[in-house]
Amino acid sequence: MAGLKQSLSLKGRALKYLSMREHSRLELGRKLARYAEEGDDVEALLDFLEKNNWLSQERFAESLVNRRAGRYGNSRVISELQQHGVKGDDLAELKSELASTELARAREVWRRKFGTVAEDAAARSKQMRFLLQRGFSQNAVRAAMQGGADEDE
Repeated sequence: MAGLKQSLSLKGRALKYLSMREHSRLELGRKLARYAEEGDDVEALLDFLEKNNWLSQERFAESLVNRRAGRYGNSRVISELQQHGVKGDDLAELKSELASTELARAREVWRRKFGTVAEDAAARSKQMRFLLQRGFSQNAVRAAMQGGADEDE
């Protein structure tokens, strides 16, 4: 079996990665570069994959947002998108979509993790730190912690 994996062509390896989940061009390029041999043109392969719509930065960005937005705040999701090479208009559009849902997402994360309003300053600090570390803005964190109990009624 190990011999079979060794004999995968670069294109075959790329299609295998893409069949598992969406990848950014940057991420797939890094993965393929490890296996490229002399004469292999990784950039040309990536261009071919994009031309045939097997590799799509837009689909990758949507996929990442769908996977991460339910658990993380805007700054964390945006940072991850930037690390994967998403920029320009695509990034600006995703930022505005995320901004419109950040408070609701922060409330849901807070509700799942804590569920009750903090009784003292130490517990409040713990809840705030948790949400801030998840990448939610201070405004969303404050509103989520204040409005969390009100929404259930």
